[in-house]
Amino acid sequence: MSALTEPVALSAALASFTERWSPRIVTAVNDYDVRVAKVDGEHLWHVHDHTDEFFLVLDGELHIALREAAGERTVVLPKGSVFTVPRGTEHKPYAPVPTEILLLEPTGTSTVGDRHDEVPAHVDATTGHALN
Repeated sequence: MSALTEPVALSAALASFTERWSPRIVTAVNDYDVRVAKVDGEHLWHVHDHTDEFFLVLDGELHIALREAAGERTVVLPKGSVFTVPRGTEHKPYAPVPTEILLLEPTGTSTVGDRHDEVPAHVDATTGHALN
């Protein structure tokens, strides 16, 4: 996908789909996709070996469990918060309430990373879907 020539309203982009854990690509910046997703409940433990993963919470609240050298911890991102999961860090997003997020990842990055637990039925293993 190339960068769009017209503005995209994130509210309209989010209103265009209902699926959870199934991001839509709203535009591209250099070799990165800007994706929006609706999330609710648990994702799965996974790792992106070669890229960081940027999260911005547009609405709701996102928790991200992290397995780091010092042990396991969870970061809580309320609406308006950003967090970057460093490459190589095993993590598991969880939304205790319906939440809308924006992600910034290299084009072609899988939602379930390079290594992951079994993918549950409610998680879309994708590199992002185009907006309809």
